[in-house]
Amino acid sequence: MKTAVSIPDEVFEAAERLVEKLQTSRSQLYAKALVEFLARHDENKITSAMNQVMDSLDEPVEPFVREAGNQALKRVEW
Repeated sequence: MKTAVSIPDEVFEAAERLVEKLQTSRSQLYAKALVEFLARHDENKITSAMNQVMDSLDEPVEPFVREAGNQALKRVEW
């Protein structure tokens, strides 16, 4: 898919330097950056990653602590 976007000059220049350093194309750099940004903002992936960490703990989590964490997460804007 081709698209046109406007970005600040300094962002463009930094991206151009990174393209040279990584020896990749501008399109590949922008696509990878967008994929990473989208992944960081995917609530399901974030929740899944947090659940994996919690499941890997050897100690059981107290019900109060689990509920307090759940309530705190509900108040955070993702």
